[in-house]
Amino acid sequence: MAFMPWGDALKIGIDSIDEQHRWLVDATNALHDELQRDEPRRAVIGEILEGLVDYTMNHFIAEEALFQRLGYPDSPGHLAEHNRFTAGALDLLQRFESGQAVSQEALDFLKNWLTHHILEVDRAYVPFLQSRGVT
Repeated sequence: MAFMPWGDALKIGIDSIDEQHRWLVDATNALHDELQRDEPRRAVIGEILEGLVDYTMNHFIAEEALFQRLGYPDSPGHLAEHNRFTAGALDLLQRFESGQAVSQEALDFLKNWLTHHILEVDRAYVPFLQSRGVT
């Protein structure tokens, strides 16, 4: 079983965003799998972390552009959530690049944030976006 299983419970019903969330969950699972190896490969961990940071930032840019285009009223609060995650993810990457090991703490951070963000924060905008024809 995956560290963070993807399933209907994590889908918000907007296909493009669900695809992006699926990628982030899969990358988190790939990091978990690498860390479970007898000898985790530092280069692979670095690639996964960099990919997570890059992809997350692109995901946030796409969401924020959609909010701006459609006038989502809670855009500032959602942006603040994005900024908190970005700061945490960048800190994790910087600590790794400075030689620190990636631990369960990093996995817990990713899993907890993604779960909270998808199930609570992102689900809050679904009715608004769907009322404007986004599916």
